[in-house]
Amino acid sequence: MDENESFKDPGRSMSLPAQKFREIVFQMLYSYDMGRATDENMIELLCGELAVTKKAVKEAQTRMHQILEHLESIDTLIAKTSHSYTFERIQSVERNILRMGTFELLFDPSVPEKVAIAEAMRLARKFSTKESASFVNAILDVLYKSEKGQSVDEKQIQLCAEELALIEEISHEASLNKKDKTPT
Repeated sequence: MDENESFKDPGRSMSLPAQKFREIVFQMLYSYDMGRATDENMIELLCGELAVTKKAVKEAQTRMHQILEHLESIDTLIAKTSHSYTFERIQSVERNILRMGTFELLFDPSVPEKVAIAEAMRLARKFSTKESASFVNAILDVLYKSEKGQSVDEKQIQLCAEELALIEEISHEASLNKKDKTPT
């Protein structure tokens, strides 16, 4: 699937862009991960919130279920790749972006590898931070190179993980300072 390709939705005069489709799939994965949302709840919520058709959301659900079918393998690959940042410590946003990116990279031959990585980075920048995008890029790059038998620079992941941890620490301290300044 090319990054400019659209998902055809006969119920609309325009087709659903692939980027929007990925955003819907990501939001479904995230919701499933956080609260085990039901398929019906997700259809209703996303149709209303994102102004997309029921058919588009059902297509996204199909993709989400394809990813979930490979979840154990995907999570194992991510955990093995992220040595300096344990899988349990990866925030839910990044974890689910990595899951979708890994699926596209290794389990969906219709998505070019560079598109899978670029789209995962775009989602990380949109739904998290630029540091998250660097971390996602490092993990997916190592997975891609490992799959192709190319040499891997594990230090890149460590540096990205350290940067991400620093940002988390700064954010945590800022939230504590904000609470201290909140009048009671």
